[in-house]
Order: sequence, then C-alpha cells, then structure tokens
Amino acid sequence: MTDAVWAEIERSESFLVCSMYEEAAALASSIIKQRGRPNLFIDDDLEFDLYEAMEAAGMVLVQSLKQLSRTSTILNELKTLFVTVEAIPVQVLLTGACFQISEALTSGVRECLEEFLNKWRYVDEQYYVLASVEINSNFKEGSDSHFVLGVDEYIQVVELYAVMLLGKVSSDVDLAISWVEQAALPDKKRQELLRRLHSLYSTKVTHLSQGSLSHLPLAIYESHPSVEGPNVPEGTLKDSKTSCLLNGKNDSKQAILKLNRSPYGWLWWFRNITLRFGNYQMVISNGKVLIGCLTLFVYYILRRKEVSLQSIVRRQALFVKKCLVDLWQLAFSYQVNPLAAIQPLPSPAAAAAVTR
Repeated sequence: MTDAVWAEIERSESFLVCSMYEEAAALASSIIKQRGRPNLFIDDDLEFDLYEAMEAAGMVLVQSLKQLSRTSTILNELKTLFVTVEAIPVQVLLTGACFQISEALTSGVRECLEEFLNKWRYVDEQYYVLASVEINSNFKEGSDSHFVLGVDEYIQVVELYAVMLLGKVSSDVDLAISWVEQAALPDKKRQELLRRLHSLYSTKVTHLSQGSLSHLPLAIYESHPSVEGPNVPEGTLKDSKTSCLLNGKNDSKQAILKLNRSPYGWLWWFRNITLRFGNYQMVISNGKVLIGCLTLFVYYILRRKEVSLQSIVRRQALFVKKCLVDLWQLAFSYQVNPLAAIQPLPSPAAAAAVTR
C-alpha cells in the first residue's frame, strides 16, 4: 500500500515539474481523499510514513493551486480534503497560509490558524498533543505524527499567526502580545516572541511620533506595562491633551508652509506625469519634463538664430558680389585705342601748317 501511494505522489510531482498543474492538483487531491487521516490503531511506523505521504501530496496540491491562480482557495481546499484543520500537516498549512498572505488574501487565514493552534495542548513541557486525544505511552517527544506535534513545529505556526499576521499584516500588536502572554508556550520561546513583538510595537510608536506627535495615543504605554517607554509625568499628559486640539488647527497652515518651502515649490503637484497608450503606461518625472522643455526652448532659439544668420550671410554675399561686379565694370569700361602706340608722330612742317 505504501509503495503504491508513493508511486502516485511521484507521478503528481512529475506533473507539477512539467507544468501540468491541473493534473497535479487532481491527482494530489485524489491521494489525500483515498488515504484520509491516520488513526490510533495502526502501527507507529506506518502512521509516520502515511503522514509524510500526506505532507508530500499536500505540498504538490498547494503549489499547483498557486500556479493555477487559485491561491485564495488553498486553505479551504485543505480543510475540505483533510476534514479537520488539525489533520493538515504543519508544513502544508504554513505554505498555504504564506501563499495567501503574500498575495494579500488574508480572508480566512486568521480563523484557520487560530483553530489549528487551539486544537493542541502543551504536555510535560516537551511536546503538543491533540486536545481530543488521551495521552498514552505511544506518544513520543519530537514525533511528527498526526496526534503529536513537536515544539518547533508549533512555534512556527505561532510565529506566522502572532508575528507575521497580527503584528505585521494586521498591525494589531496589542492583540498579538496579549495572545502570546496567555498561550501555552515554553518560557524561552515566549520571551523571544514577546521581544520581537515589542520591537514591532516600538517601531510602530516611532512612526506615529515622527508622523504627528499630536495623534500619539496617551495610553500607549499604559496598556502594556512590559513595553519599555519614556517616563512621562501626569501633568505633561494633561497638557498634551489640550495641545492636541491646538495643534490640530494648525495642520492646514503647516501643510501650506511645507509646500512653499519644499524644493519643488508649486511644481510638486506636477512631479509625475502619466501617459497611457492602450495597455502601455509611461511615467515621466518632473525633471525629465523640465529638461525636455529646456531642450525645445534651445532648439527654438537656435532655429531663430539660424534664420537670422542665413539672412545676414546672404546679404553680405550679395554685397560682395555687387562690389566685384562694379569693380569689374569700372576696370574695363575705359575706352583705349589699341593703334595709338604704333602711329608715327607728325613732322614739324606739318605741325606748323596745321597751326596756320
């Protein structure tokens, strides 16, 4: 039976590697439905092997659903196939929940994790056992079977629920701290989780104080005495209540002054320009727009200068041409008798006769 199950699992993994996600999801779902959840009356080794098989089939199913863009249905599919939340292998549950959180599909994730965590009870400060199952000698420390859960595996689910989901995604650090303080956890793990949550709480308070001190809750350190914070006198707290009202009236004025003092000035409203061409979108920053305008202006000036320079050069060329033509005409317009050099001079007698 075990060999046949693993053969089907290898086949589903082959479908997943070959990007045949529909076939992989269908075969993995069939494997989980046929084998179901283990029971207390089978051999421990066979139960452990079956748990690993269900874990492998569950991982194939989770990855296939994500590739099929059905991430929002992962936890619902797992609860349907495994019948109960506690029957889902831990790694499969963590992977499915992380897939949904990564795509901001947190609907149902919180309820599923809460239900899973409430199904276990801490026994002998060594491991977790299903609350509906009686303890017997077969339960072993560190076992990964369906009815016994190791501390590390349980803490992984707690970290995802308290730190990631409540603390970071939902920003509900108060609830996360309260839940960790009341949960049945090892003391060392509890202190580590509280330390991480307190750091998230301090980061949240710092962001609020940097954004607007007037909106900082006055009882932010009163709700959790364990969170270290500044010692503020009671008189200062009372004065801050009245200053909050005064500061609220100046918010609009400060916003206008901040806008005028900004390096962009009133161009801040036109910092980015978005151009859309069908399904394509292009964002142009204010700097690029300014450089483009300067380039067009310089090009316009050069074009104007080019036209004026051409007209000046043309006029000068015409003037030079006219001067050369006038010089040429002046040089060759004087009439000279070419035979004057070879005519003989008249005799003195002839010259005297002519004078007479």
